[in-house]
Formats: sequence, structure tokens, C-alpha cells
Amino acid sequence: MKLSPRGWFVVAAFAVVAGAVALLGAPLLNAAGEPQPGGRLTHASLGTLLETLGLSPKLDSQRYDFAFKALYQGEEWELTMSAVLSQNEESIWVMAWLDELPRSSAEVPRTALLRLLANNDRLGKGKFFAYITSNRRFVLECVVPNQNLSAAAFREVLKDLGASVVQTYPYWSVAGWNGDAAGDGATPVSLER
Repeated sequence: MKLSPRGWFVVAAFAVVAGAVALLGAPLLNAAGEPQPGGRLTHASLGTLLETLGLSPKLDSQRYDFAFKALYQGEEWELTMSAVLSQNEESIWVMAWLDELPRSSAEVPRTALLRLLANNDRLGKGKFFAYITSNRRFVLECVVPNQNLSAAAFREVLKDLGASVVQTYPYWSVAGWNGDAAGDGATPVSLER
């Protein structure tokens, strides 16, 4: 059977449409080319997502570190953030790194810690303050379900976390603790485990 040019055009168009349907209907694939259940990000695709947002993530073991500019009430803040998949890959932990703590726990007033804990109750949206012992820093963290997370949705997570960092600055700023440490008579607590 001989096909006319119009016939070849129809066959080619059909092949293109069938290929597009197959590709668009295919589940998300991980780095190994295997289907991802529930549209979950993998370690590699998390890095790709961050790059898609125009960020420059640097891999540190399993964690991606990056700078994120947060605009809050007309003021721009450049925040140091990290993102990492949980061990079971069901959630993504996003961290905003805050001030380094003094070397001596005697320089950390108890009231400052209590204020951070009180703010944990008000933050909402899976955000909370935590302490990272390996580098003596507080972080403001957010836990996000790893399901069908678009670049736009992830950008909103970063913007919300950034706004919370700026709003809570008086509570986590070590420079602001000087008045507390000198004037409240509180007993310092140890930050070592």
C-alpha cells in the first residue's frame, strides 16, 4: 500500500499525539528512571527543583544549602537556608539558619529560650525553632509533605518561612539578648546534650 504525502502527514501527526499522551500520562520518574509514587521528589529532583527556582543549591551530604532573598515590608533579607528529604522521603525539611550562639551557655539567657518556645506555638504551618548542636545554631524549620509539590508551591513555602524569620528576629537575634542576659537575673541553661 502506497501512502500519499497527506497520508504520511496523518501517520506522523498520530505518532506525535500518541507519544505526547504517553509522556504526559506517565508517572513522575526518579533519578533511576523508576516511577515515583504520589509524585514525590527524590534527592536529585529536590536539587533540580531548587535550581528551577533560580537558586544555586550546594550539596552538603544529603542537604542542599542555598541563599534565598526574602522581601518583607519593603526590606530585602538574604537568608541562608537548607532543604533535605526526611529519611522515609515522605516530607521535606526546610531550614532557615539563624545566628550562631555564644560559646558559653552562660551567655544564653533562659528568657530568650522561653520566648523561642512560646513562638513555636504561634508560628503554625509546620514551622518551629530548633537547635542544631553540631554548629551551635538555632534554625527556624518547616516540614512540608513530599507530595505533588510544584516549584510555585515550594517558592511559597520559602517565602512564608522567610517572612517568619524576619518577623521573629527580635526573639532569635543574639545581639538582642544582651539586655536579657544582664538584666533579668535568669539562670542560664546548658545547650549541650
